[in-house]
Amino acid sequence: MNFFQQLADLFSNVTNITLPQVAMWCIGGLLIYLAIKKDMEPTLLLPMGFGAILVNLPMSGAVNQWVEGVLEEGPIDVLFAAGIANELFPLLLFIGIGAMIDFGPLLSNPKLMIFGAAAQFGIFFTLCLAGVVGFELKDAASIAIIGAADGPTSIFVANYFGSNYTDAIMVGAYSYMALVPIVQPPVIKHLPPPTERRIRMSNKDICVSKRTKLLFPIVITIITGIVSPKSVALIGFLMFGNLIRECGVLDSLSETAQKVLANLVTLFLGLTIATKMQAEFFLRFETLLIIGLGLFAFIFDTAGGVVFAKILNIFLPKDKKINPMIGAAGISAFPMSARVVHKMGLEADNSNFLLMHAIGVNVSGQIASVIAGGMILNLIG
Repeated sequence: MNFFQQLADLFSNVTNITLPQVAMWCIGGLLIYLAIKKDMEPTLLLPMGFGAILVNLPMSGAVNQWVEGVLEEGPIDVLFAAGIANELFPLLLFIGIGAMIDFGPLLSNPKLMIFGAAAQFGIFFTLCLAGVVGFELKDAASIAIIGAADGPTSIFVANYFGSNYTDAIMVGAYSYMALVPIVQPPVIKHLPPPTERRIRMSNKDICVSKRTKLLFPIVITIITGIVSPKSVALIGFLMFGNLIRECGVLDSLSETAQKVLANLVTLFLGLTIATKMQAEFFLRFETLLIIGLGLFAFIFDTAGGVVFAKILNIFLPKDKKINPMIGAAGISAFPMSARVVHKMGLEADNSNFLLMHAIGVNVSGQIASVIAGGMILNLIG
């Protein structure tokens, strides 16, 4: 009898498979393909892709299910409640990111900070656009942050506002972080002509003292706390991670934060976000609209940085011109965006090394996106 009952249950599961679930399997398979075949942020896309398949199986035990009126908790939903709903995972990830960042290139050329600010233009433009198409202000603000390609900040802002579209916002933000090598190059190539893409910038090392590197995270935290109090948690954890790196007495802890902590939290984030990739939540018009608005913000952030550099070049002497492509690295996707700009610089001129300058702009974008998120929280919250 038990055998036949199990056979009946198996047949019931097969017949319960829906077309939207199959569509989500295909999306999950695409993410896995990009992670393995194209080596596009595999620590993020691989768990997201596998998780998308996992949560879209009929009666999946990985997510919460109601069985005969009783809620059976799934491990992915438990992880979501423990790590994302309370912003714990994003903040822990910021410690790891802070420990990875070397602010030396930025401190040696402080004017690069303005590119990080310029590249946030798309956030505020998209906030207005999302409001025009009918989203509530709290949802529009949460959607706009996707343009910074900053997953932790997107989650933090969406959770703070209690957005109705947190699932789509999270998936969009982390997807665009991983898709930087696909989205940014076409935008960059359509703005500066080949002659401007070949502009060379000095790569002379400018010594930055240890004291300066130690004071920088402390001073930035204090200033940000005064200007944008609600971003203190985000900027504080980021700068604390950097202080661990630069203090010189916690090398083993710094290495752990950079590698073990950052990779482990990213893995959990990717897998946990998949709980919001269930077909009934994900395959909706609003979700596709939000992902489209996020892409719009991402493109405008990239374009904003490049155009700002082009405008700045009008006022600079010939030997001080800036390669406009580095402006595109002002988004928060560290270090993916800097790598893209460096690669494009080499394609334009195989002896043009833009990595140091692009890294400087990229880390300024990391700071600027957190401050922008805090400003939105202050203005709207």
